[in-house]
Amino acid sequence: MSSHVVVAAKPTPEEQNTLDNTSIRNNADIEKQWAIQAFKYADVYQRLLESMDPAKLRLSKIDDEIYSKFRSSFPDLDVNIIDENKMKSEEEKNKWRPLLLEFKEKTKDWDFGTLLRIDASKGVSEQNTTLVTRIQFLCIEIARNKEGVNKKQQS
Repeated sequence: MSSHVVVAAKPTPEEQNTLDNTSIRNNADIEKQWAIQAFKYADVYQRLLESMDPAKLRLSKIDDEIYSKFRSSFPDLDVNIIDENKMKSEEEKNKWRPLLLEFKEKTKDWDFGTLLRIDASKGVSEQNTTLVTRIQFLCIEIARNKEGVNKKQQS
């Protein structure tokens, strides 16, 4: 009976370059696939807004709880137009963090990157979207629906 010994060797510079290029290409492919999925999600949501009364639209099983806790945490946040710079500041991230973590176990894909319309009066476009977590998307879009902001999107 013969035994085989596998020795892990450090890759040569040429092999490392190939590995790095493959890794970069794979990461770019993953980002591209994510972007496609995020846009599809945003597009489907936009079509829902245009085809039905947003006030009747349920985005999760716990919309009322999400809305209540969102407005308790952010009573003055204007959901008509999101201030992207303010929302992504360290101070705002620290305000959002406890709310986001509260829904970690309650909301599937709570931290998944999702495209949010910046200006609720406009549709989905590269210029009118920003990347947020799924729970931030739900908080803001549920508020827009309940507060009548998304009513303007109906055809």
